[in-house]
Amino acid sequence: MNAIDQAGILAIATRLQRLSDTLRKDGLLLYKEYGIEFEPKWFPVIYSLHVKPVLSVVEIAAEIGYAHPSTISLLKEMEKEKLITSKKDKTDERKRLIQLSAKGRKLVAQMQPVWDIMVAGITELTNTQNNLMSAINEVETHLRQQSFFQRATRLAANK
Repeated sequence: MNAIDQAGILAIATRLQRLSDTLRKDGLLLYKEYGIEFEPKWFPVIYSLHVKPVLSVVEIAAEIGYAHPSTISLLKEMEKEKLITSKKDKTDERKRLIQLSAKGRKLVAQMQPVWDIMVAGITELTNTQNNLMSAINEVETHLRQQSFFQRATRLAANK
């Protein structure tokens, strides 16, 4: 057993990152297997715009849970790849509205059958006694109620 695994709960962020990296790498292999050129980091934006066809930059940041500057960088990259288009909001000139381009919509159409395969594989993988998705949902609910930092400082103060 390596040191990170031995660290237990102390290394949860590292272990989640390791799990995430593994799933992303395998996801990339699946896309390539089906002849789809796609960067997994684009997924949250592509999927959000697939579900909600027109969103502002701020709305996308909220949907995907990224900071505004990170969202802007990602959107610039995707716009350069011609996966999304943007236009100014008619009611608020400061606001940019983002949507999938024709190329982006075509990409989604290619990806949807692969998403079904991914859902099946990940469902099988996480269908354990302690279902990972259920656990993630529970932890995210707890974090919305009180952050990790707030909990840790409260517990330290009570010692």
